Amino acid sequence: MANQDQITFFDIPSKDGRTWSLNPWKTRFALNYKSLPYHTQWLEYPDIRPTLSPHLPPAAPEPSTSAYTIPSIRFPDGTYLMDSKKIALALEDRYPAPQYPSLHLDSPVLAKLEAIIPGLMNNLVGVFVPGAVKKILGPQSQPYFKSTREAAFGMTIDELQKTQGGVQAYEKIREELSEVTALLKQTATAGPFFEGDKVTYTDFVWAGFLLFMRAADEEGFDKLLEATGDKEAHERLLEGVKPWARDDI
Repeated sequence: MANQDQITFFDIPSKDGRTWSLNPWKTRFALNYKSLPYHTQWLEYPDIRPTLSPHLPPAAPEPSTSAYTIPSIRFPDGTYLMDSKKIALALEDRYPAPQYPSLHLDSPVLAKLEAIIPGLMNNLVGVFVPGAVKKILGPQSQPYFKSTREAAFGMTIDELQKTQGGVQAYEKIREELSEVTALLKQTATAGPFFEGDKVTYTDFVWAGFLLFMRAADEEGFDKLLEATGDKEAHERLLEGVKPWARDDI
């Protein structure tokens, strides 16, 4: 039950009512890590714009699907904010260290990882878009997501999966995944995180990516981990962030 002292976190549910998408995972991890009181307001895809547009300007020209996005949050003072990185910056500003643990957004490792992820996502659309349609989303969101993505890609979801999905997608990103593994293993002797035993937002970004891909392609997830060059290192990271994922891992 919401109260005025809580942050409202807007997230998109899977058909099982769980967190699944990369960017909402980042915000959920950050909220949990800082131990901030919040509650989740689940929004199905067709409900995102009607819920957020009275409170926020569009982030892209309408009717783009990027105009209003998840994650978004409402702070206790009534301020709304959209975009996972902007939310992370605001959380650091409003709930600073040492009273709250820092996300270490100035980490040079974070900047390097954030430069790698867009290329990974571009090469994996044939995996995660069909996965969202066929495995993740429920009946309230699935038709909307399917029709908007088919319009965006100019082909059916099945064609997208056939031409850009499967094992070939993971083969394409071996080099980028190896770069992530190298970043992760720089301090492997000190702990499971990107900075050894120090938890940072970088860990939440990468864990969010891995959990997102596991939800979209559980059968092929081992292929992704194998393509990293060190499956165990990434599994250790996922195990390490469990305390801030609540029961969703």
